[in-house]
Amino acid sequence: MVARGSSAARAVGLAISAVGSVLLLGGCSVAKTFDGFGWPEGITKQGQRMYDLWIGSVVAALAVGFFVWGLIFWCVVRYRKRGEELPPQTRYNMPLEILYTVTPFLVIAVLFFYTAVVQTDVDKLSKNPDVNVEVVAFKWNWQFRYTGTKGPDGQEITTTGASDYIPILVLPINKTIQFKETSKDVIHSFWVPEFLFKRDVIPGVENRFEITIQKEGEYVGRCAELCGTYHSMMNFEVISVTPDVYQQYLSMRAAGQSTPQALAALGKGDSGYAHLTKPFDTDRTKRSAS
Repeated sequence: MVARGSSAARAVGLAISAVGSVLLLGGCSVAKTFDGFGWPEGITKQGQRMYDLWIGSVVAALAVGFFVWGLIFWCVVRYRKRGEELPPQTRYNMPLEILYTVTPFLVIAVLFFYTAVVQTDVDKLSKNPDVNVEVVAFKWNWQFRYTGTKGPDGQEITTTGASDYIPILVLPINKTIQFKETSKDVIHSFWVPEFLFKRDVIPGVENRFEITIQKEGEYVGRCAELCGTYHSMMNFEVISVTPDVYQQYLSMRAAGQSTPQALAALGKGDSGYAHLTKPFDTDRTKRSAS
């Protein structure tokens, strides 16, 4: 009885240590750990929060896993067969039953708490964002409207894609950017993999989300919702630039220059055009050579 009680006490102590590790590691903000455990590191502030949540969750899961594996191997060694005598039989062990009942609830509670905190932060919308962009999706392309700007025709500055033109969305870094999404036909989904975020674009529904880009670069955006024949070719490109370059771009557009002309003048893209993806051919009568 003394030995059994001592073993149970050690098991409870190990369980408390494991739960403590979960509580500690779940709240840590960690950077690069084992190359992100398969999770890419995003270019937005919101993406970094999700990256940290993922790392903390995996580390906590590994802590619990090592604890369980340790118990298994300990039981294998401690209670291995030593002879033909039948060991003492017990019907229950109250400390262990409390342990494996309470511990999962503690783990779930911690993960739920940090998930709710990060999700709330990622979905948070500012009352006065620095940049407002209206995203209009249609079969099978995109239109981007810079809300609050004014072009040479008195209308808001707009970039619209076509079958022979991939639209480019120019955005500033280190600024709060809020997107308002609408669809003209079916459900689409606005997705830039480097944002680590996507949100459906639904007809009759206005969806919003907000990001803060932290890195300059050029990125491919896609539709992540199966929307029809050319779904896989419904691409766009994002160019993130400094706030000064972004203002220059808007000034050029307001003066009457097209998106390619303004981007070419700023030395962005391939002579002002998208180059990470290619326009799609809408001619369905063509057949590949046999």
